[in-house]
Amino acid sequence: MAWAVPEYKPEIVNAAGKALGKMEFPVVTDEGFDALKVINNWRAAHAYPLNTFQITLRHRARKIESDVVIAQRAKRLDSIHRKLASKLTMRMTQMQDIAGCRAVFVRLQNVYKLVDAYKSGKFDHKFRNEKDYIVSPKVDGYRSFHLVYEYVGTQQTKVYDGLRVEIQIRTQLQHSWATAVEAVGIFTRQALKSNQGDEDWLRFFALMSSAIAAIEGTPCVPDTPTKKSELVAELKRLAAKLRAREMLRAYNTTLDTLGSSKDAKYFIVQLDPEAGRVTVRRYKAKESAEANRVYTDLESQIADDSRQQVVLVSVADINALKRAYPNYFLDTALFSKLVERVLRSEFPDPVPAEINSVQT
Repeated sequence: MAWAVPEYKPEIVNAAGKALGKMEFPVVTDEGFDALKVINNWRAAHAYPLNTFQITLRHRARKIESDVVIAQRAKRLDSIHRKLASKLTMRMTQMQDIAGCRAVFVRLQNVYKLVDAYKSGKFDHKFRNEKDYIVSPKVDGYRSFHLVYEYVGTQQTKVYDGLRVEIQIRTQLQHSWATAVEAVGIFTRQALKSNQGDEDWLRFFALMSSAIAAIEGTPCVPDTPTKKSELVAELKRLAAKLRAREMLRAYNTTLDTLGSSKDAKYFIVQLDPEAGRVTVRRYKAKESAEANRVYTDLESQIADDSRQQVVLVSVADINALKRAYPNYFLDTALFSKLVERVLRSEFPDPVPAEINSVQT
């Protein structure tokens, strides 16, 4: 199988990351293209460790919940650049989410069952850190449980030693929030996912995250109302001002698929919101290197002022793709229904942020 391997020493990778962080994106200089060559190899080299982690994640998660959605993805270049530009001291080799895999459960208690399975079970890779953004949500409302490990290989795969993979574990409601943030960000041309952009939209999503937390019995987002009546009142005001309900219901796309569907392992999803079209390219497991090459080429063709998005992911099939990445299909149906439920006050009272225990 043609897996990419790291071709550059860590100091060269870090120098390329530092150079990219100081540049405008997309790059237009020879120096920028040289940096991208190094970074693209570094990103592609994570494919083998990521696939290894995803297999374990799938096995463990499905023992807990049969309907769990499992997916993996490589971090987009624009996201890598944004992180490097915002944290100029960050070393590229220490970026923890170049490669990520995710489990999305129906029930919150299963999130913590899987976390416990990793902590108590045998795992041949080096634990780096964890972040519980469910008990301690980010100020923008992001919620998920993150585990970060470094790959430890065998004699044949030691070339990948030290590459980091992030495991995200969340519920369907938390996932619907995250994908709605990204979908609205795409249409409004704002980096809402990075907590940048219109203050009203950012506040709307923070409030909705607290409502989701109330439904799941977890602490609300800092600086949001802890009384349901106040939370709903503010949400109604913002929903009307932003026409949020209409926007969330308006998204529709046409789907084009390329490549054989038989034994497809990797999917390149290309979203053109202006045309309302999604193109999905399918690749078999043995075509990993080719999928990474095409992905990099497509990324480089996106104009600076374009709202197009492209991502390389791995899921079981095209139906799982839509469930794992509804934002790329502009599918905000679940979140839209959730907004209607919250605006009708059909959820429990919020849990104050200072209560740091999860009810399961």
